[in-house]
Amino acid sequence: MRTAIHDGLLRPGDRLPATRELARRLAVARNTVAVAYERLTAEGYTDGRVGAGTFVSTTGLPARETATGTDATAPGLRPRALWTKLSPWAGPEAAGPSTTAHDFRAGLPDARLFPYDAWRPLVSRELRLSASGAVGYGDPAGHAGLRSALARHIGISRAVRTEPDDVLVTTGTQQALDLVGRVLLEPGDRVAVEDPGYPPARLAFLAQGAEVTRVPVDAEGLRVDALPPDTRAVYVTPAHQFPLGMAMSLRRRTALLHWARRHGAAVIEDDYDSEFRFGGRPVETLHSLDGGRHVIYVGTFSKVMLPSLRLGFLVAPAPLRRALRTAKYATDWHTAVPTQAALARFIDDGLLARHIRRMRNT
Repeated sequence: MRTAIHDGLLRPGDRLPATRELARRLAVARNTVAVAYERLTAEGYTDGRVGAGTFVSTTGLPARETATGTDATAPGLRPRALWTKLSPWAGPEAAGPSTTAHDFRAGLPDARLFPYDAWRPLVSRELRLSASGAVGYGDPAGHAGLRSALARHIGISRAVRTEPDDVLVTTGTQQALDLVGRVLLEPGDRVAVEDPGYPPARLAFLAQGAEVTRVPVDAEGLRVDALPPDTRAVYVTPAHQFPLGMAMSLRRRTALLHWARRHGAAVIEDDYDSEFRFGGRPVETLHSLDGGRHVIYVGTFSKVMLPSLRLGFLVAPAPLRRALRTAKYATDWHTAVPTQAALARFIDDGLLARHIRRMRNT
């Protein structure tokens, strides 16, 4: 139904079938249909009226666009010229082990709940001489098995449609932001970040010589109307705003994507901990709403597994991929291959999904 609304097959104001009738047609439980309707309403696609039924929302829906419309003629994303005279920069966070009874630092998972007994054999297996990739250098874009596993994982968990070749494995979110800055930004380009927002992201762009502008957020997320018109990239945490915690509304997400298309700007979507919520499912990603044209999707395993593993990834529009791969090669060649291979097996064997379920319940 979400796809039908996006495609214009279901128009604003159209009445959806009654849950009982649709359940009978599809031969599923009525509760299954009710849950789907609740998700559509929660995400802003529909409105429920007591005694009248459920209707497609008349406000806040993404405008229907075609491949031959404004998107095809809008300025595209282009990698910047090779950078020169950039000094190395590093700003590690102080995140050592805590000796206090209760650790209130944000964004750190409980290390005591990590499945060490399941993880340890996978790493040991990849450190044997006979293991594939145990010796020699690896692909800058990442271990082939991990990229395939990641494409499947985010496709299932976050509806991000991507192929393994589109995925670039990084040493955490911070490196992903650094690579994007190296490839996309010229010194002096403007980058908009949320205020309040994630400080290390702001530092990463400042290190690239960018002009960083703080844009206020409200109950619906980043205020799109406050974006400077000359902004080259916008960094946002739409699924779970850091540090305030709210999700960006559908109306605001739609407005942000339209703004990016009009201005030829990139949207950097940091989906850092969407696996963990108190209830319901995460909101739809900007990447899936945009189709991957102007959105660079960034993910990490620091929140769902362990920060010390330093594993992350990004999915970028096609014009940026070759430059990002080159930037990764120039930065550190590749992320540790044995750890990547172990994570690929961890995902493929269902251990990550099991761990997420346990952590979510906890």
